[in-house]
Amino acid sequence: MRFAVLGTGFWATGVHATSLAGADDAELVAFWGRDAAKAAAAGAEFDVPGTDDLDALLADVDAVSVAVPPDVQVGLAVRAAAAGRHLLLEKPIGLTVADADRVVDAVRAAGVASVVFFTDRFRPATATWLEQAARAPLAGGAISWLGSLAGSPFDTPWRREHGALWDVGPHALGLLVPALGPVVSVQAGAGRGDTVHLVLRHASGASSTVTLSSTVAPMAGGVEVTVHGDAGRLVLLPERDDAAVVEAHRAAVTELTQAALTGGTSALDVAFARDVVVVLAAASRALASGCREPVPA
Repeated sequence: MRFAVLGTGFWATGVHATSLAGADDAELVAFWGRDAAKAAAAGAEFDVPGTDDLDALLADVDAVSVAVPPDVQVGLAVRAAAAGRHLLLEKPIGLTVADADRVVDAVRAAGVASVVFFTDRFRPATATWLEQAARAPLAGGAISWLGSLAGSPFDTPWRREHGALWDVGPHALGLLVPALGPVVSVQAGAGRGDTVHLVLRHASGASSTVTLSSTVAPMAGGVEVTVHGDAGRLVLLPERDDAAVVEAHRAAVTELTQAALTGGTSALDVAFARDVVVVLAAASRALASGCREPVPA
């Protein structure tokens, strides 16, 4: 499958393009960027063309791997789907439910395959953890996802504006929802910086807590993921090295390729990602209202 990377930043080159350049079932053939010079430079790094002409690029590929800010991704995803191109997108797929719905509607209308890169879901350790979690009734779970954007390549305008809730919140929900079931209500409280604390009620009757921050002291960063139930506690140990992230993206490429070839649907398609946006939007309302907010079905 012939892929173009849409985006020219750190994540586009260091993860998306690096993954595709080493994939057995995909070929990196081009870069697109809003800045033609940056697109050309990114392409030169991987010995492929770079352009700012999206329509010309879409005419020459089978799929796109998108690594741009969420508000920019929405329009690109809609155009790529309308051109019949399969989509490997980043989370969140939009910053509003309306934008997420636009992407879902475009994918369904075009009949293309989609996968959203919830990084940890494409790790073998996560699949094992979820299999173990499914063996016994669960009462709840907890995630603490703390980091520091300052001085990192992820210190970008959209993350500073929308905070940890929208940046790393999708990762947390991508783990808790398959383990505990859909979220039906959210309570939320704000902490220092962009820190947020969530209490989630799941349709299964389980509850979970989530603490998210991108503004803690560098030495305080870390990720802790647990669920608990009749069989005790299950702990997921995250991997954060560069090689593990590239391998996870390569697994997402394979999943998209298989879905495109078979006409199947990924469990991590735009419909799942849209439901994550619905929960994040409810959490945003809960932060503003101070009340428990329902999550629309």
